[in-house]
Amino acid sequence: QVPLVESGGGLVQAGGSLRLSCAASRTAFGANFIDWYRQAPGKQRELVASITRAGVTNYADSAKGRFTISRDNAKNTVYLQMNNLKPEDTAVYSCYANLGFADYWGQGTQVTVSS
Repeated sequence: QVPLVESGGGLVQAGGSLRLSCAASRTAFGANFIDWYRQAPGKQRELVASITRAGVTNYADSAKGRFTISRDNAKNTVYLQMNNLKPEDTAVYSCYANLGFADYWGQGTQVTVSS
């Protein structure tokens, strides 16, 4: 089973919304943190949001008030709800899980926000 698989990206107009999903294997879902990162062309990868196994969340300043990370333990899935999207949110979004003895990246999903 692939450890992490993202979906939900696409093309949206500024001000619109998207919900990204990160479907995790049972092993990957057991990580203490599961993170959403993004990387725009020519820029460094940046942490967008993270969630612990207990559901404690943390956000980058650019995501606060617009993005919500959540997890469905019954589905081994982490979500990133993105509202009021801006052109500068355009990037490949990837989820990441670090178990200590191993870490996993998903393949990423493209989000493009048009102005």
